[in-house]
Amino acid sequence: MTRSEKAQFILSKLNELFPETPVPLQHKDAYTLLVAVVLSAQCTDERVNQITPKLFARADNAYDMVKVPVQEIHDIIKPCGLAPMKSKGIHGLSEMIVTKHHGQVPSTFAELEAMPGVGHKTASVVMSQAFDFPAFPVDTHIHRLAWRWGLTNGKSVEQTERDLKRIFPENTWNKLHLQIIYFGRKYCPARGHDREKCPICSVVGRKLM
Repeated sequence: MTRSEKAQFILSKLNELFPETPVPLQHKDAYTLLVAVVLSAQCTDERVNQITPKLFARADNAYDMVKVPVQEIHDIIKPCGLAPMKSKGIHGLSEMIVTKHHGQVPSTFAELEAMPGVGHKTASVVMSQAFDFPAFPVDTHIHRLAWRWGLTNGKSVEQTERDLKRIFPENTWNKLHLQIIYFGRKYCPARGHDREKCPICSVVGRKLM
C-alpha cells in the first residue's frame, strides 16, 4: 500500500470513528488556550483541565496575569509538573502580550514562538485551534502513530510534521491532528498495543512494533 493509499484509508477511518473533535483543553479564548497548552507539556489534558479553573479564576487574561507573582502561579500549577519553568513562562508570555501585542495573543508563528515557554508545537496548537490557520501540531503521540503507520521514518518530531503535511491535504490538518490524538488514546496506546485489533494498524501498520 502506497503512502497516498494509506493516507486515504486513515482519513476515512478517522472520519468514521471521530467525526467530531472537540478541543481537549478547556478554554474560552486564544489566551486561555495558550496558557493551557503551555501547561500540557509532559502533563495529561485531564490534569490541566483540573488546574486551569483555579488559575483562570485568579487571572484569565494577560493584564491580570502579569500582576500575579510567579511564585503564586507556581503554587497553583504545581500538580501539572515542571512548575518552575511553566510559571515563569506563563508570566513572561503574559508580560510580552501586554507590552508588545496590546493584550492580544499574536496570530503568527514567529510572534508566538518568540514568547517565553512557547515552542513550535504550542504555537501550532494555538494557530490551528484559536485562529483556524492550517497547522499540524505533532506531539509524541502523533509522532508514534505516524511511525507505526509507516508515514514517516520517525527520526524526529520535526521530520514527522513535514512528512504528514506532505501526505495529507492542508484542509484536513487542523481536525486530523486531534483525530489522531483521540485515536491513539482509544485504540493505539504506547504500551499493551494489539496490532491485529487496532482499526488502523491492522491494515496499514508496520509489521514490527
